[in-house]
Amino acid sequence: MLRVLAVDDEEPALEELAYLLRQDRRVEHVITACDGVAAMQDMVQMMGGGERLDAIFLDIRMPGLDGLDLARLVGGFPSPPKLVFVTAHDGCAVQAFDLEAVDYLLKPVRAERLAEAVRRLEVAASPAPEPGQDDVIPVELGGRTRFVPQQAVRFAEAKGDYVRLHTDDGSYLVRMSLAALERRWAEAGFIRVHRSTLVSARHVSELRFEGGRVTVTVGTEVLQVSRRHSRQVREQLVRQHRGVIS
Repeated sequence: MLRVLAVDDEEPALEELAYLLRQDRRVEHVITACDGVAAMQDMVQMMGGGERLDAIFLDIRMPGLDGLDLARLVGGFPSPPKLVFVTAHDGCAVQAFDLEAVDYLLKPVRAERLAEAVRRLEVAASPAPEPGQDDVIPVELGGRTRFVPQQAVRFAEAKGDYVRLHTDDGSYLVRMSLAALERRWAEAGFIRVHRSTLVSARHVSELRFEGGRVTVTVGTEVLQVSRRHSRQVREQLVRQHRGVIS
């Protein structure tokens, strides 16, 4: 059961959001705040008193402390609640997912779309995999959910607000930022080789320097390594593939 905070400076929108959240059986408790400052005060009071706060549903365009600024502050908490943005503006999605938002809803919010955001919160709130346990990414495919194991992913590419996961048996589009995936899988040997590409070191068969151009070979794909990442990529690959890279 989730305990959530809803934040919006427009009272009708806030009341509607809180009403819809309270109708969801997976939501245990809903509190509301009319701006970012009030929300921060509520969070400090709750968490300082030992109360659990699982998620924040927050608007972006608010006077004073806006939703993105509030999210950055929340990210500094020891155990920050998950974030879901609820906004009339679609131009901030990339920034939102860079802040590791679980979802990004556009107003007016439909009940079924909000229910999907709550489902994603439940998944995000699940315990992290234990060391040695393979992480799994759920992928929605036309009404079906496919679970893509981390070990099957050769590399990942940023595609706007999404990430495309490339595996032996195909590629899958997931709504999350590449930065969030990089943090999630850093300990599993995934390396940023370009601002838009993350590769699995275990699947890299070759690192090549040729005519000032640096590339890595992953399966049958030859991927560009940016100049700013080349030294770090080489060092990480050498550590993990001693004696393999020529």
